This record gives sequence, structure tokens and C-alpha cells, in this order.
Amino acid sequence: MANQSKRKNILLIVVDQWRGDMLSYLGTPGLKTPNLDMLCREGVTFRNHFTQAVPCGPARASLLTGLYQMTHRAVQNTIPLDSRFTNLGHELRKSGYDPALIGYTTTTPDPRTTGPNDPRFFVLGDIMDGFRPVGAFEPYKEAYFAWIAAKGYKLPDNPEDVWRPAAGQPGATRSAGQLPKELTDTAWFTERALTYMTGASNRNWFLHLGYYRPHPPFIAPEPYNTMYDPVAMAPPVRAATAGEAAANHPLHKFYIDNINQRGFFQGADGLGSAMDEEAVRVMRATYFGLMTEIDDHLGRVFDFLKQTGQWDDTLIVFTCDHGEQLGDHYLLGKVGYFDASFRIPMIIRNPDRPADATRGEIVDRYTETVDTMPTILEWIGADIPRQCDGRSLLDFTYGTVPADWRTEVHYEFDFRDIFYSKPEGVLGTAMDQSSLAVVQDDDYKYVHFAALPPLFFDLKKDPGQLQNVAGDPAYAPKIMEYAQKMLDWRLRYADKTLTGYRASPHGLETRR
Repeated sequence: MANQSKRKNILLIVVDQWRGDMLSYLGTPGLKTPNLDMLCREGVTFRNHFTQAVPCGPARASLLTGLYQMTHRAVQNTIPLDSRFTNLGHELRKSGYDPALIGYTTTTPDPRTTGPNDPRFFVLGDIMDGFRPVGAFEPYKEAYFAWIAAKGYKLPDNPEDVWRPAAGQPGATRSAGQLPKELTDTAWFTERALTYMTGASNRNWFLHLGYYRPHPPFIAPEPYNTMYDPVAMAPPVRAATAGEAAANHPLHKFYIDNINQRGFFQGADGLGSAMDEEAVRVMRATYFGLMTEIDDHLGRVFDFLKQTGQWDDTLIVFTCDHGEQLGDHYLLGKVGYFDASFRIPMIIRNPDRPADATRGEIVDRYTETVDTMPTILEWIGADIPRQCDGRSLLDFTYGTVPADWRTEVHYEFDFRDIFYSKPEGVLGTAMDQSSLAVVQDDDYKYVHFAALPPLFFDLKKDPGQLQNVAGDPAYAPKIMEYAQKMLDWRLRYADKTLTGYRASPHGLETRR
């Protein structure tokens, strides 16, 4: 169903490391996000939305190409993205949009298109080709730090020390960060967005509005640092001891033994798995504070659209790259195979009048990050590239469930050695064996490894996924069934970029 509005603006909001089970509208106790609640009431919220991969680079590659990781193969941060694949930016350009980007995509370029001295090979990731940066954060954060300095703030010798606590020891803390709320990265992203939308108000525009939060360092400015009581936070879902959790699988043990707090709290040390429940609750209270800070700034963005008469001409998509363990299973970050890393938020506000009947609805069907690109392209009436593995979610906003909709989700994780993590030697896996794939539905979760034992969870009996039953003979038939589901999925979604073309006596033919 095509949009009938005169204007067709698109605001794609991509936050970083926001767990999908932490949305006030979906019932998260105590979380204050009134502006996102309003967006949920005005749109459709997808309860069971999953990213295809973690961490940031692979997740954003899937988000912006519509491809499963098994096809795009940008399998880890720092791993290049093949230049032969199109992406949302390139496709929007075909429809006359100048796709603007605030934030980052953590994309390493195809080395066959440039030389080894390209500066993009010396950083974690850069901007994906096809987008025009109007507020780039990665790889150097230089524009952000220059903005802080221009505001009169004296930066430390290491600018990233602004994320150390203003008081107390590094680690999980209720201390505020060094910066006032007016100078945080969240404020900067918002200022860039308002500036861009003001300048673009005389044409159809697309904006990828990225926010760094609630990504670590887990430090919040006043008043967000003390907005939530740690005692009120949910405790972590985990076994009685880290050793008991580690016994479930060698990969789980590797991360329990190797994830350090310094990646989450500026200047801290010690293993993340050593954090006691009190420290985890403090961390979660700060995480909530960072979420509310983003929500306050989204209120500024939404108010601007309403005040300038663009609210009813703008498709708004709110989503994320991946989740965050937050101490669940004795883990920090986004790793492995647990839902906390892979379940992410998805809210779509379709401004079309025919979507009025579904405003405020919650969809329980399984949806995936590869569905984002087809959704946006369908809304502007553009062709969806054959390469895309996902399907448009627009029908849900019009009150229709698309035919043959998926009944399960699939996601992947690659744990090969990169410069900041080296599991291969510990686990005894070769580079191209260091991977896993998951198939999950309402009842069971199957995790297949290329060179390590599988995992199987009975989600009805064990929703916290604490007990691996892959070795239980009673589950052997089910494990075989889900392994076959995995094989079916891989066969169906093998790269299909050119498989719809064929030569014939009549010349080149195409088939959808």
C-alpha cells in the first residue's frame, strides 16, 4: 500500500546496545521513556524482534543491506563488507534521496577497492558507502570532541577520559560523568539532527539518526546518574556461580574468563564475571538512566517534526544494532548466543491514514533486522533488491499479517580472532570454524557450532536458558528436527543476487 502523503520523509533512529526486553511500553518496570511510549502508541511495536548478528559491524551490515550474516560475511568488527552488495543508502539514491547519516556504521571497506594504506584499515570501522555523513562519530569522535571544546570545556589529554566518573573509583557507579548533560554525546547527536532537519525541510529527506547510548562506558550525566534506584533493578539471570555457568559450554567459559570491566567502565579493571549482584544492579540503574536521557532528546526531535508540520509526512523507525548482557549469565557486552545480546527494539510509526487502525498495537510475530531495509523501500514505492533476505513490515502497520510469515528466528555469531579478542587458541578452533548459528521459536532454541558441541534449550521449562539439554537422549529427536530447520534455512537463503536471472531462446529473463 503506497503512501499518499505529499511529503515522504524517513527518520531511521538506530540506538546502540539497547536490549529489546527493556521498553516501558512492553512492561519493563520503572523505566521512564514517555516519548518512546508516545511513539509506540502512535505506531506498531514488535515484541520479538532480533538482530541477525553481533557485535556492531555485523549487526549494522545486516540492518543496512537486508542480508543475513552468512551472505554478507562481514562477520566481526574490522572484517570488510563486500562491495558487490547494495545497501539502503545506494537504493535510496536511486529514488532521489540524499541519505544523510548521523552516528556510525562500523564498516570496514572492501580491500579490493582501495590500497592497504587506506586509513580506514587502521580503525575499528568507518562509514558505509552510499551514505552522506552529516554528524560522523566514529572512527575518531573528533567532531564531537571539537564541539565540546568549542563550548568552552577543557578536554583532558585523553578526550575519552570525559567518561570517567567525576567522583569515586572506576567501575559500576552512581557518580555522574565529567560532562554536564548539555555536552554529552546524546546531546550532540540531537543537535546534529535538528540542524540537518532544519536545512532539509524544503525537500524529501532521509536521516539515519544514530545514538551511541546506552552503549558503554556506563556513565550517565546528572540527573540521570541517580534517577533510578539500584535496589529496584531486576537481578541478573544466571546460575548460582560463574563456574556452574561456564560448565555449560566452552565458548561461554571463554567469555566468563576473558571479558574485562575496562571495556564498560572507563579506567576500571577486573573481570565482568566477578561483578556481584549489587554492582550489576548499579550498572543497570545507570543503563536505565542513559535510556531516559535518549528519550528526553527524542522528545526534542519529535517536537521539531510536529512544530514544523512534518510529523505526518515522516516514516519513523526506531531500532537498534544489538543488545547487552548486563550481567546475565555472568557476561557483559554482546557475545555468544543469549537473547539479551540479540533481541532488540523495533517500533514503526507509519504516518499513512490507513495505518490509523493499528496505532498502539504490539506484534508478537518474529521479525528480524533484515526486514528494516525492505520496509523503508516499500514505503517510498522503491523496488526491493533481490539480494534482500528480509521482508517488509509495512503490512503489519496496515493490520495485515503477510502470507507465510516466519515462525522462528535465526541469528549468527562469529568468534574468530581479532585484535581485541582471541578465542581460537583457547577453544582449539580454526578461523573459519569459529562460528555458530541459532534457530529459535516459542518452544526450543538450537545452537549449532562449526567445531564445538551444540546447545539445546527447552524454553518452556527453562526460559532463562540455564540448562543445556543437548546431551539428554530424550531430546535427540527434537535436536534433529531443529538441525534440519537450520539446514532448510541455509538452503533457502543462500546468496540469490543473480539466481533470478536466466538466459533463454528469447534472451535474458528474470523471475521474482
